[in-house]
Amino acid sequence: MRVKSQYFPRIEQVKEAAASIKDAVSPTPLMQNMFYSSFFKSNVMMKREDLQLVRSYKIRGALNKVKSLDSSQLRAGLVCASAGNHAQGVAYACAAMNCKGTIYMPVTTPSQKVSQVQMFGGANVEVVLLGDTFDEAKNHAINHATCSNSTFIHPFDDEKIIEGQATIALELLQQSESPIDYLLLPIGGGGLAAGVGSVFKSLSPSTVIIGVEPAGAPSMKVSLERGENVKLEQIEKFVDGAAVQQVGKLNFDICQSVIDRMLVVHEGKICETILNLYNRDAIVVEPAGALTLSALEQISEEIVGKNVVCIVSGSNNDITRTEEIKERALLYKGLKHYFVVPFPQRAGALKEFVVEVLGPNDDITHFEYTKKNSRETGSAVVGIELKSQSDLSSLVDRMKRRHFYGEYLNDRPDLLDLIV
Repeated sequence: MRVKSQYFPRIEQVKEAAASIKDAVSPTPLMQNMFYSSFFKSNVMMKREDLQLVRSYKIRGALNKVKSLDSSQLRAGLVCASAGNHAQGVAYACAAMNCKGTIYMPVTTPSQKVSQVQMFGGANVEVVLLGDTFDEAKNHAINHATCSNSTFIHPFDDEKIIEGQATIALELLQQSESPIDYLLLPIGGGGLAAGVGSVFKSLSPSTVIIGVEPAGAPSMKVSLERGENVKLEQIEKFVDGAAVQQVGKLNFDICQSVIDRMLVVHEGKICETILNLYNRDAIVVEPAGALTLSALEQISEEIVGKNVVCIVSGSNNDITRTEEIKERALLYKGLKHYFVVPFPQRAGALKEFVVEVLGPNDDITHFEYTKKNSRETGSAVVGIELKSQSDLSSLVDRMKRRHFYGEYLNDRPDLLDLIV
């Protein structure tokens, strides 16, 4: 059931936001991606918000909100909570408006994002790392704002934030030479989807608007399906820019009217997209920035011959996460497999495994073993990378025939998490 929101951004408000932030926010390019266009037999265009000043669209809403505050609010100071990108936008706004800000971030935030916040804010901001998730950090920030009479700058559930993010829609409609058939929007808290979706429903109602979330944090999808704003008990935090337990109230109400469909994407697929964009196009994106492109496969048949726009929402990726991203991508594609291997406690057992069990293209990438002198066998944890997913069944057959098969850990996420 679709419920009409009490607040719905008007085009005039979005234009006012665009005028307010124009000195710091440059229109980002709308670029065709040759690979995706050819692969999906459609015209796939990327709205490159990763090229924004703070490398994400979040500066739009943050700056629009801060510029709407009066002098007494600015003197009292600002407080925000963010997994990274909103924090950078607020930090930039604090420096630009010469006001003090306290920025709460989860302790799990990649160090690259923390460093960027400190760079943009300089002496005007203090970064506080508290909580394991965005929602925990947010609770600390709200308590701080209440106790200090500071202004809390919400990352998504705020009218001025929504109107700032909505300015992307005005740019898109000006830049696109043809009607946009499909628009894919990444969703974390829902501010971008609410703002951009509202403008498109007013100015381009024929466009199919699809929201995309990580599979491990589908808070908007679950909420829309149930018809109420649901708070998820647990979420997967890997896609830090879009992993929230509960979407904004304003955003949920608006999205009920503007989102035509929701898709969720496996975190491994997102990692595959990150690597492909880097290798093919030299484009660096963070996990949240790869959400929309990762979802194209799910709608491949219906977008043939259509004009499709994907918002690439951010490029604040920490290089230290590269190995984890590669690992998750390989696991998702079925090319990386972990086993508990019971090795006989005799000389030559490892050589037999390598020569007689491994295929010619198989590669051991992980090996943990401690010899147990009092036992007939000693178990090792072995990670094997394959060239083709189809090689797995023959590998397992050889392991079983030669009594090297103990347990397959890819089906045991509780144990696999201890390795990966």
